[in-house]
Parts: sequence; C-alpha cells; structure tokens
Amino acid sequence: MEWKLDRTIKKPIYKQIADFIEQGISTGAFSQESMLPSERILAKELGVNRSTIVAAYDELQSLGIVERKKGSGTRISTDIWGVSHKRIPNWGRYMEDGSFLPNLPFVQRIRTEIRRNDVINLSSGELSPTLWPSEQFRTIFTKHPFTEPLGYDHPKGNASLRETISEHVREYRNIDIPSSSILITSGAQQALHLIVQCLLKSGDSIAIEDPSYFYSLPLFQSAGLKVYYLRVDQDGVNPDDVVELYRKHRIRMIFLNPSYQNPTGASLHPSRRKKILDISSELGIPIVEDDPYSLISFNGDNGTTLKSMDENGNVLYISSLSKIVASGLRIGWVIGPSKVIDRLADAKQQVDFGHSIFPQWAANEFLKDPYFDAHISMLRGELEKRCDEIVKSLDEYLHGEVEFNRPKGGIHIWCRFKSVFNEKQLLEESMRRGVSFVPGSVYGSGKGYVRFTYGRGEMKFIREGISRFADALIACKQQ
Repeated sequence: MEWKLDRTIKKPIYKQIADFIEQGISTGAFSQESMLPSERILAKELGVNRSTIVAAYDELQSLGIVERKKGSGTRISTDIWGVSHKRIPNWGRYMEDGSFLPNLPFVQRIRTEIRRNDVINLSSGELSPTLWPSEQFRTIFTKHPFTEPLGYDHPKGNASLRETISEHVREYRNIDIPSSSILITSGAQQALHLIVQCLLKSGDSIAIEDPSYFYSLPLFQSAGLKVYYLRVDQDGVNPDDVVELYRKHRIRMIFLNPSYQNPTGASLHPSRRKKILDISSELGIPIVEDDPYSLISFNGDNGTTLKSMDENGNVLYISSLSKIVASGLRIGWVIGPSKVIDRLADAKQQVDFGHSIFPQWAANEFLKDPYFDAHISMLRGELEKRCDEIVKSLDEYLHGEVEFNRPKGGIHIWCRFKSVFNEKQLLEESMRRGVSFVPGSVYGSGKGYVRFTYGRGEMKFIREGISRFADALIACKQQ
C-alpha cells in the first residue's frame, strides 16, 4: 500500500486507518466482491499493532460500512449500497469532524429535561414568564402602528433602536457613545461569536474568569483559542493575575462578567476595575465586558461599568434585554470603537443579512416607554424576594451542608457543599425528583459546587425545588 500514517497529527491512528479504508471503498480501491485485508496482514503492511486494525474495523462496523464474521474475515457491508448503486453520506463522521463543537453533555441533558412540565427549573438563566412585561407589549402592539420598511435594514441594526440604546446606556450605564458605535445582535451570544471570529485567530491566548459562564461555551475551543483562567473571589478577579497570565502566555483578550458574575454572583471591586483598565491600557489588551445583570441590583444601584470608565477605547461592551425584559426578544448589542463595530457588522451581514425588524421595533418602543423604569423597579423587587426565598430554603433543608454568599443582584446563587458527591449521579437523582440545577463543573469549578437560578423558578416552587434537591443529595450519599 502506498498510503502512510501521519503520526504527527492528533487524530488517533485507528481513525486514520478507518478513514483510509472508507475512502478506498468510496473510490472502488477496495472491491465489494473481495474480502478486505485480514487484521494481521493489514497490521504488518501499515506497521501497527493488530489491535489497532481491530479498532479500525470495529469503527467501520459501528458505522455500518463493513460486516465482520468470526472465521470469515471482513467485507464491505451490502447495506451501504442502494439499488441505484449510491451511498448514503456518513453523517456520523461528518458531525464528528465538524469544527463547531457541541454543548457540554451536562448542558444538553439539562436542556432536554427542563422541557418537561413537571420539572422545577432552578437551572435556566432566564426570567420567569410572570416577570415578562407581556401586558405592556400587548399595549405597544395595540397603540403603536408598525410603519417600518420590510426590506434589509442597516448592517449595524435599526437606526432608531441604536439611537434609543445610545440614550439608554448613557442614562443607566453612564456610557456616552454615538449610535454609530453600536451593533444590534441576536442576544449577547451572537456578539461573543462575532468578536471571537473577527478579532481573534486559532492559537491566540485569552483569559476568562474561573469559574465562568464562558467556560460552558464551546465557541473558544471551536475557534482553536488557548484559554487561561482568572480565579474569582468575593471581589471578582485579581488584576495581578492578569499581568501574570500576560507574562506567561501573552494573552490577547480578556473576557469578564464584572457585575453579579455568572455563576458566583460576585461583583468586581471598584478598585480592581480601575486597576484592570490601567493594565489593559499599559499592555494593550482589549477587554470584553459582558453586562447582563447590572440593572437588576437589589438596592437600585446600577454600579459602574468598565466601559463607563474606559477612556481609551479598550473595552468592548456587550449587553442585552434577555435578563431584564425577555430572552425570546433576542435583542443584544455590542459597543466599541467604530472601526471594530464596522468589522463586526460586516461579518453579521454575511451571516444573516442583519437582524429582523420586528423584535428591533418592539424593543425600541419598550425602551422608550415610560413604563420601562417601573418594570425594572418591579423586577428588582421580585428577584430579591426570590433570592430571599432560595436562601431561606437552603438554610432550612441543607443547613450545615452548604456554604454561599447571598447575592446583591442578578439571578444566580453559587453554592459550595461540604460533602463530596458524584455530579452526574446527583443530577440524575434530582431530575427523577423533578428539579433541575447546574453542576459546578459546567463552569470549570472543582468538585462540590452547584449553581441555582432563582430568576426562572416561580416563587411558589422555589422552596419545593430545594426540598427535592435535598432529598436527591441524601439519596446519593446512601448509594
């Protein structure tokens, strides 16, 4: 055989051999009428162990490409050829070889289970339907005629909405920026994808918080980035750690969630915010500030964003309406230097030809409505009640088992358990009892951590949900 293995790449040898044989079958190099080489002969020809060939043939058999009978050898499967002598694509292989990675198994499992009506949802990072301003949107749809054109809109997003967001962030976040420096996105997730795809390249080093919501996103790994971690304490990340990572790895971008961080609920201390900005300016490292929660502080203090302190244009600021209005609107935005926003807008235009006008129009009307202030005030009060309820329930049902800091805003509470448990087993036990949570490893933490979300669960079900979780924990300990 002229084909040779490539021992310099990460792909396992048995998979390389399986791919070679599959290609040979497709091109006719291996005839359907004859047997494939025996394991011993093929191992000798390729200079590998016989067990490697066994693994390659097992792989091909699992995909339905070959048939194997003990004592008779291996041949091409008769089922892969249709009556017209055409093969069905090996979709399993295509999915495996794609560069865009799937969600973590825990995340997939949770999203499947919470679709059940009987599950108390303490895992989803969104608001309860009872906290959506549904009635106000019905009023908007009734009283305000839709007169927007139905063609493609500006690549950066609807001009009226961008002007409104410019006023909104000036009033609520103390960010003074023209509408030309704003890009409307399909939530914060799309903004992150655009930044990664347009401003970074495979092999670049970045820094994220530890633990972090960003850890649960496969987009960094899909883009081939090297990810390094900044430990989060009760005051957020330590600026000195940023300098250390830069010295060791020459990090090119920092991703932070400074206000009521997901999952810990911590907020970056004001002195640390200033120091991190100084480091960013000194080293020329851009910061991506993800800010979904600053408006839902319980005491009404919106705090100070990194972007509002940014005098040099080092911060790309991301926010959305998902956590303060409704996730289904899919309205987010990214703010940054005009030339960067132009680059991101060009990429977004290539992906989807711009955002749909209908949610942009609805979001614009809602943000301009005098009711917005009342909605935010209501939201803060209701979320604080839910937070108090989950804290009281944790104390009642898990007293002595769990440690946590009561959040001062946001929608999450981060818990550290004193006992050791198997995360998968605990999740399955909890699901069987009809309650969901997110294991700490999803966010990169060590063993014994759990994130509960009190924004999604209805007030009346929070206590019952923690009770069910406590029962699941007891069951795990007894096994």
